[in-house]
Amino acid sequence: MLNAAVSEVLTEAPSADAVAEIDAALARDAAGGDGKAFASLYQRHAGRVHGVIARLVGGQGARAEDLTQEAFVRAWQALPRFRFESAVSTWLHRLAVNTALMELRSRRSGPRWDAEDDTLDRLDVPDSAGHGMALGMDLQRAVDSLPPRARAVLVLHDVEGWKHEEIAAELGMAVGSSKAQLHRARQLLRGRLGDGT
Repeated sequence: MLNAAVSEVLTEAPSADAVAEIDAALARDAAGGDGKAFASLYQRHAGRVHGVIARLVGGQGARAEDLTQEAFVRAWQALPRFRFESAVSTWLHRLAVNTALMELRSRRSGPRWDAEDDTLDRLDVPDSAGHGMALGMDLQRAVDSLPPRARAVLVLHDVEGWKHEEIAAELGMAVGSSKAQLHRARQLLRGRLGDGT
């Protein structure tokens, strides 16, 4: 169970250190089999985990929900081996990224990953009113419309702060390919958002 000091922190607006302490206490309890502690971790972090997965795999649909659940199942299974060398939130975030990347790797051999050229062809298809789709598209929808590899590189580099070497290793591509995909993604976004720069 949570100790009294951590319980007191729950009633105040906690600092970053206090939040990390609460997460660590919940993780320790969950690692010992406390389902309520794990449910609390889930409630505290599900939004962020879902957000990173949705950005990487594209869209807010059922697949992102499934992958979020999969990430938390993996977290539950891995908690007994968690060594608390990083913050629980950092560990969960990395687990979410890895879950999404495994999904993208599994798509690589399927038509969804290889159909990037088809995706590019559909980018400029006008909507039913005859307007370009980019006119009414927000940033998230624009990112979601990117080809999978370009989207993954963009999200990992520009949103998650990864270096090209890390991205290349995770996605199984050359560093130069990672840089080229980032350039491609940014160009596509500019075009989709009508930026023109």
